[in-house]
Amino acid sequence: MLFSGVCLCHYLYLRNTPRDVDVADTLASPKCMLMMPPPGAPAPVEQVILTMTANPSYSESFSFDPADPVFRAHEGGKIEVVATKALRDRADLALLYTPGVADVSRAIAADPSLAARYTARGNTVAVITDGTAVLGLGNIGPLAALPVMEGKAVLFKHFAGVDAVPVCLETGTVEELVEAIVRLAPTYGGINLEDISAPRCFEIERQLRERLDIPVFHDDQHGTAIVVLAALINAARVVDKDLASLRVVVSGAGAAGVAVTNIMLRAGIGDVVVCDSRGIVSPTRTDLVEHKHRLAATTNPRGLSGSLGQALVGADVFIGVSGGQVAEQDIARMAPRAVIFALANPDPEVHPLVAARHAEVVATGRSDFPNQINNVLAFPGLFRGAFDSGAPQITEAMKLAAARAIASLVAEPTAQEIVPSVFDERVAPAVAAAVAALA
Repeated sequence: MLFSGVCLCHYLYLRNTPRDVDVADTLASPKCMLMMPPPGAPAPVEQVILTMTANPSYSESFSFDPADPVFRAHEGGKIEVVATKALRDRADLALLYTPGVADVSRAIAADPSLAARYTARGNTVAVITDGTAVLGLGNIGPLAALPVMEGKAVLFKHFAGVDAVPVCLETGTVEELVEAIVRLAPTYGGINLEDISAPRCFEIERQLRERLDIPVFHDDQHGTAIVVLAALINAARVVDKDLASLRVVVSGAGAAGVAVTNIMLRAGIGDVVVCDSRGIVSPTRTDLVEHKHRLAATTNPRGLSGSLGQALVGADVFIGVSGGQVAEQDIARMAPRAVIFALANPDPEVHPLVAARHAEVVATGRSDFPNQINNVLAFPGLFRGAFDSGAPQITEAMKLAAARAIASLVAEPTAQEIVPSVFDERVAPAVAAAVAALA
């Protein structure tokens, strides 16, 4: 869900939890954090952000306690199916089901485009995972991924009115997963891929985009990238630097790192250096897999080699999407008025307090520090705009437009505010409008 750790949260309606769950207990739980909406927004009587701990030692420290407010809040699941038409009598039954429904089926058989109007397909997205890269928990399988996918469905519905259905598949080869998803696709108006391990996720998304005529979007890649670019646009304004002239170092060459790099290149940022666990990704390395070869061919214009620390010398921006720790002495070698986005969760690559000693603008994936880079700013509005406009794909131009739309909602960015709140009700409509305008 999202980048592995960028936003480790489920948005819950307490009305969907057992009635005996005590709200105060839930909010007081160390695993929960109430996120207040912006001034003037409705009080969060039924809003809880559940922060899932993406700690590498999670499996060792975890203990199951059904009395814990976290488990009580999830009991019975977080979503349900609700009819949109009333079933009051025999006349309604004859209209909604047989014999009346047969006329609708005949019409769709003759003109498949009518399915978007006369079924739920036109407003329904499948949230699909195989459970191989879930949050910071890794390969926990499809069943354990289901609570995360349910949480994503709640976010879709709340923020953009999009109906979302979790689809958790047993993992297989790229070809097996693609074929399964293609066979499921007629039910849905869009496909949101989630928590599928890299590098398989790249090829799965590519093949699905080729074979399907509905939007296919891997949120771990592109949702992260869109919000990072939005934040970077405003951070550049804060530090009074031209976006295109920035020297950017990306730590992490997985799903999020690749997408963040690509969207920055498309936005006109020419000097991007990507690092993985072995250092700078460059054409001189002989250990690169295919997607890193592509990165090496399009990045690192100054031909740097060596470690992450060497890449950071004189850099304007550090973007961490890796989970590894970066030494303070390396951050200290960045350019004046630096920008640091340390997005690993719950432990950023650089602690925000340390980052603030050396950078003017600091962002994380956490909700307890300013400037949370949260994918929920992007994906609900993206699908809302695609569905409303009938767009068959979410294009690269749409992603750029979405980032700019998000950035524009912060009229006067500051070091403490470079992206809008996730509860800013303008966000999803703005993103949807930007996407629809390019359909």
